[in-house]
Amino acid sequence: MFWYDHDVGGWGWFAMSVGMIFFWAVIIALGVLLYRALARPGGSDDRADARPLEPIPEQILAERFARGEIDEDEYHRRLTVLAKPTGDVPRPGRH
Repeated sequence: MFWYDHDVGGWGWFAMSVGMIFFWAVIIALGVLLYRALARPGGSDDRADARPLEPIPEQILAERFARGEIDEDEYHRRLTVLAKPTGDVPRPGRH
């Protein structure tokens, strides 16, 4: 009979199964990559919770005050020095 001569053998079924698994793996991987590309935030600079890489001097001073390394008077004194423009910073030893 004509339709029984063109049967797929054992290796044919194996190759077809592996090909189907590979096909769906590629489709799913493309879907995941597309989703991740579209769902990614605009960038690290656009995030509202992004913190600067290096803390600003006022933050360091506030942390030292919070840890108790400096007292309130020294905190306020140093904070006023930091708030002054760069040209008005007094030099050590000169008043």
